[in-house]
Amino acid sequence: MDLHSHHPYWLMKSGIVKPYVSLQENTQVDVAIIGGGISGALIAYYLANEDTSSCVIDRRHIGMGSTAASTALLQYEIDTPIRKLKEYVGLYNAIKSYELCRKAIYNIQTICGKLKKSASFSLRPSLHYASFKSHFKGLYEEYSLRKTYGFDVKWMQPDELQDKFGFTAPGAIFSGDGAEVDAYLLTHHLLSHYQAKGHAVYDNTDVLNIVHNKRGVELETADGYKVNAKKLVIACGYESLRYIPRKVAELHSTYALVTEPLRQHKLWYKNSLVWETADLYLYFRAVDGNRILIGGKDDKFYNPDVRDARIKQKSKALIDTFQKKMSGIPVKADFSWAGTFAVTKDGLPYIGSIPEMPHTYFALGFGGNGITFSVIAAEMIKDLVRTGKTPNKDLFSFNR
Repeated sequence: MDLHSHHPYWLMKSGIVKPYVSLQENTQVDVAIIGGGISGALIAYYLANEDTSSCVIDRRHIGMGSTAASTALLQYEIDTPIRKLKEYVGLYNAIKSYELCRKAIYNIQTICGKLKKSASFSLRPSLHYASFKSHFKGLYEEYSLRKTYGFDVKWMQPDELQDKFGFTAPGAIFSGDGAEVDAYLLTHHLLSHYQAKGHAVYDNTDVLNIVHNKRGVELETADGYKVNAKKLVIACGYESLRYIPRKVAELHSTYALVTEPLRQHKLWYKNSLVWETADLYLYFRAVDGNRILIGGKDDKFYNPDVRDARIKQKSKALIDTFQKKMSGIPVKADFSWAGTFAVTKDGLPYIGSIPEMPHTYFALGFGGNGITFSVIAAEMIKDLVRTGKTPNKDLFSFNR
């Protein structure tokens, strides 16, 4: 699957961080993880200290799938707001989902601290503003729900937005819980830690066939080697959909750019993560090196050729929209790219197993919260590997 266009910023900035070898012999482990992006790397990290042998396998170079194109806004806000999510899963589970995503942000902070290698992690507040007057009521209802259930939120009026952010809107939710990270670098740091614990990472290793048996699974690679494992974790992002005999998500296209470096260091209030309520929403955040990342203008289709052909047009539209909103910050695109993402019916991830694939767990952190969903998946899969049980199993199951 063609997951992104050429030249995503994070890959261009850091290049090939570390070389890995392909699988060149038959091997046997307790747990095999297919997927060497941020999801697979987080699962590997959580399993690294367990009393199990494991390995990570990826058909590409490590981190060069969707992870390289990630915009890595770490937010607890799910694409589906609480007021709508409760209609799918009930109010208790909607709140629980948001709480788990908030906790995941701080778990990433802890992980980055333990790794002691820079992945450009920073805690950042976020601003979610109403794009139109007609969005005011729904957004304020969302604010009231979050406030009632203990989230660190504040309502901002138009005059305060103008004062602190340099633009006006009918209203906005200002949240104290958010962060940003370089997902590509973090993936390599996680897997370096994993290797140091004695586990193997294989890239350029394409798994062509998966056979399930009473003892576990057998993976056959394109080079003819076999991996026998008691348990299999499939964490290869949107490409995981090919293993699921039912439709659980729709593939869309998204666009992003990183600007040239700017002279000014303080761009807007606390350099918050900023996004809006419109369906084709704009979002932006500060990036190391005094740049700005701007994204959005999504297309509701998966067609790599059409998607990539639109990069120039979409990049101009993103710049124009940003300049109308933030007229005091002149910007020029330096890197532009497009990527694929998946949308589920309720905005929640799918984590767990399906009857058709025994001894197998999926970590499908789709939507705008892919990284925080992946932290949740890593914690749950560690429990499932260890005991076969985990909290919140039903919340993210394929049968919900």
